[in-house]
Amino acid sequence: MTHPNFNRAAFAVAATLAFATVQAQTTATAIANSDGTASASTARASGNTTLGAGVDRVDMDASVRPQDDLFRATNGTWVKTTQIPADKSAWGSFLELRDRTDHEVRGLIEALPATHPAPGSNAQKVDDTYRAFIDEAAIDKAGLATVQASLADVDSIKDTGMLVGLMGHWEGVVSTPLGVGGYPDADDPTVYVAHFQQSGLGLPDRDYYLKADERFAKARTAYSDYLVKLFSLTGDANAAPHAAQVIALETKIATAQWPRDQMRDPKRAHNPKTPAELDALAPGFDWPVFEAQAQLQPGRIVNVRQPTYVTALAGLVKSEPLESWKLYLKARRLDSVANVLPAAFRDASYQYHDVAIAGVKQPLPRWQQGVAQVNGALGEATGQLYVAQYFPPAYRARMQALVANLMKAYSTSIDGLTWMSPATKKEAHEKLSKYGVKIGYPDTWRDYTALVVRPGEALANADRAAAFDYRRQIVRVGGKVDRTEWGMTPQTVNAYYNGNKNEIVFPAAILQPPFFNVAADDAVNYGAIGAVIGHEISHGFDDQGSQLDGDGRLRNWWTEGDRKAFDAVTSRLVAQYAAYEPIPGQHLNGKLTLGENIADLSGLQISYKAWKLSLGGQPSPVIDGLTGEQRFMYGFAQVWRSKTRDERALQLLTIDPHSPGEFRANGATINADAFHDAFGTKPGDKMWKAPEDRIRLW
Repeated sequence: MTHPNFNRAAFAVAATLAFATVQAQTTATAIANSDGTASASTARASGNTTLGAGVDRVDMDASVRPQDDLFRATNGTWVKTTQIPADKSAWGSFLELRDRTDHEVRGLIEALPATHPAPGSNAQKVDDTYRAFIDEAAIDKAGLATVQASLADVDSIKDTGMLVGLMGHWEGVVSTPLGVGGYPDADDPTVYVAHFQQSGLGLPDRDYYLKADERFAKARTAYSDYLVKLFSLTGDANAAPHAAQVIALETKIATAQWPRDQMRDPKRAHNPKTPAELDALAPGFDWPVFEAQAQLQPGRIVNVRQPTYVTALAGLVKSEPLESWKLYLKARRLDSVANVLPAAFRDASYQYHDVAIAGVKQPLPRWQQGVAQVNGALGEATGQLYVAQYFPPAYRARMQALVANLMKAYSTSIDGLTWMSPATKKEAHEKLSKYGVKIGYPDTWRDYTALVVRPGEALANADRAAAFDYRRQIVRVGGKVDRTEWGMTPQTVNAYYNGNKNEIVFPAAILQPPFFNVAADDAVNYGAIGAVIGHEISHGFDDQGSQLDGDGRLRNWWTEGDRKAFDAVTSRLVAQYAAYEPIPGQHLNGKLTLGENIADLSGLQISYKAWKLSLGGQPSPVIDGLTGEQRFMYGFAQVWRSKTRDERALQLLTIDPHSPGEFRANGATINADAFHDAFGTKPGDKMWKAPEDRIRLW
């Protein structure tokens, strides 16, 4: 795209403002992968066939004993009989519930014209964004005209100063090698600081470029074909060699990038740099031009999350041919807007991203892509409509009570830890007492007044929305952190913990069956939404969150002995999950998934304690032949019901910090004394684990 203030003649020494990529902060940890596949389960629509207690008996597999495989005993019939929808890469409760939520949001959006929204209102912007995106005939008619100006910007590059400037200029709209975002400062989480981090690959992860596995090689071939197609569609007569140049450059970028499991340590990612230190770290990279184009105020300290990568990137800017960089930027721009370009571009993007990488069999309906576009551009404006229609106030009140019970259980659990000293326990209690809790929707809604949306401008609307969101974040660098802000929309089926704010957040859309069922027995709800709550609370005490204090500051509040004891236990969890092999020849990365596995294990155990406390010393009744303890465990296992296509499973094993659903269900429960007691496991059972070998943390 071309920014209105972009002056090509002055670009080498530009001071014009531009857009930047907002990268996800690693201290904000969600319960599921962004598409829900890492923690998918079956969300039952109204009228399903379940027991009144909330346990789904229809999809259980009576031929499998829970003592041998809780996941399949709970979900086995569903796994055998359910087909993944052709337009999905995976299926299960997160995705089923998200699918239903998308239909609900679609209904809200498509009803807007009948309300005659006022020009410039949120309703008008939502309606125009959606209708421009789904109008494929108009997009086809416009051809390449909508993207030509930004391709011309690439052609205008004459030197590395202009190259670096355009990278900054495109941040937020196009994925470039250096992502920029404004997040709380790890040293002072009350203020925002700019963060720089690695980005800019066309394949899902560095492993796709560097590993010899035939599945990665197949993906590389698909990516090459995709780039050839993109270049050919722009009239490039040398599309094949140009695609090869791009992949060669991206391979060098990938080689310099940090593996994902190395990026999880907050201390390693905290590297504040003054302008002089930044120049010394990456000599020759024109930082004043880059920062000016990225709308950053000059002279400020920035945090460099992967310093060695930034050094290597500066070297590549100097050593690689300018022509290769220009081809790379064209490829990234065309890829970023392919879904709002003519049909041949849309099909090429689908064949690569959806078919080759995710294994999808047919495209997602355009209306559903449009809902995603609106959620990304005006998520809270749509969220207001969603909450008014689908989130009764009583849900919020009941969730608040559940969270309070889980917090009490966590506090009691800290007191009972045998491996933690009194000094560290005091600090842990202090952190727990400072947790913020957000449920359902924001108390203060985002203001979209400055966002320009026009009818019939699908690509420009997408660009302006991305620029608006980046601008909203980057202008606050140096200012006070807004603690009312949400990182997810109310219609998002997910939940998260934000370490910088020390808060847990539960959007409205996840507060539905099977996670939260107002008609279900408490045992099932505690096993489901209770474990989700416990999961998010536990993130504040996982291997990452435990390095931040109650104010979100990066500070070691542990004694040396306690940290060693904690690391000894978590190393056993790394080994347990590294032994799992979801795809032949591909094991889980126990280090990458450690934080989520800690949260699953601890969330399960804390939720069970909270449920027991809620009984007030009274026994739970037997319902339909199941004890309360068994219903709790079945409720937990139902949440992780999922199936994933092989291509998508490979991608998730590479990029996702969550374990697949099967291993989330069995991997946590095999360590829980309550599971073994509920089902009377014994030596010889496949889920048996001797008490002394069970992993216990919080």
